[in-house]
Amino acid sequence: MANNINISPRALLVAVVTALFVGFVGSLAVRPPGGLERGAAVADSGGGLAPVRWRVTSSFTSNMPVIGRATANVARDLSDMSGGAFQMQLFDPGEVVPAFEITESVKERKVQAGFQWIGYDQGRVPASTLIAAVPFGMEPMEFTAWWYYGGGRELGESLYEEHNVMPILCSITGPETAGWFREPVESVDDLVGLKIRFAGLGGKVLQRLGASVTMIPGGEIFQALEKGAIDASEFSLPAVDALLGFGRVAKYNYFPGWHQPFSTAHFQVNLDVWNELNDQYRAMVRTACRASVTATMSEAESLQGAVIRGFAEQGVIAETLPLEILEELRAVTQQVLDEEAENDAPFAEILRSQREFSATYRYWKTKGYLPRSF
Repeated sequence: MANNINISPRALLVAVVTALFVGFVGSLAVRPPGGLERGAAVADSGGGLAPVRWRVTSSFTSNMPVIGRATANVARDLSDMSGGAFQMQLFDPGEVVPAFEITESVKERKVQAGFQWIGYDQGRVPASTLIAAVPFGMEPMEFTAWWYYGGGRELGESLYEEHNVMPILCSITGPETAGWFREPVESVDDLVGLKIRFAGLGGKVLQRLGASVTMIPGGEIFQALEKGAIDASEFSLPAVDALLGFGRVAKYNYFPGWHQPFSTAHFQVNLDVWNELNDQYRAMVRTACRASVTATMSEAESLQGAVIRGFAEQGVIAETLPLEILEELRAVTQQVLDEEAENDAPFAEILRSQREFSATYRYWKTKGYLPRSF
């Protein structure tokens, strides 16, 4: 026979509250990380982190120093910041998208995002070259100052809005080399008839001076040089070019990188995909890319000196372009920039913004820093 148990009202209240608390804790234990049920909308504003899975392609192979590793670093940072909720599946050039078709593929949502030197869009978006690399233009710190605080970001986003793409500055490095040549370049006349791989506005400048300019992906340059399909080529930083072996088939490496005093890469996100993200995720993407800007600029600066120092052992001749060639290149560059501005309104707007910013920045640049001879 069961015993009769008398329970006071106070004890009963304690028992009920305890049961409710245990039940609440138990319900948390079976929910996925972030507190949202599986399948919840990414745009949910309740503070949870629903899973995000993106396919991301790049115009740089993943084994390239600095620029090739940047996308993986961004993917790692996004995963870390989100507790694993934000994952990116990364693809090398040509695996899912041709190297020069990233913007169109992002626009059409074949991939959610892409990472590239945005100057490859020159044919469809002429002003893209101004936020990729400008001959005799800004140096890296000046460009980032303009992009973040001088209206550059807003102009870049406006430029790509009609293409359904959000461009986020995600990498910047200093000057490239002026190119790898089979024969020495001693005067402007040596450029006439020269078959050279060259990108962006610098290619138009060389064409104006009589060179035969072609555009091929980075992975095809060595073979083209080796077979004599081209006489010379520019591509990237000394550390990247060395990995690709250009010095084995073209012994003259010229400096300075007049055509690209800065080189950027942008993380391009499909605009619809971007708008589907909540504010927290969008902040994470921008933060990861800002970190990448600092990392790529710093790593790039750390590597180049040792590479150039080792040229002599490899039989590579590091040369500086004669001053008269640089002066001619600069004069033609201004002509090309002005003509492009006449033909394209966005180009004119961005060029005007950059020139106005540089005119003011010059007061600081020429007074605040030591001369390069020190």
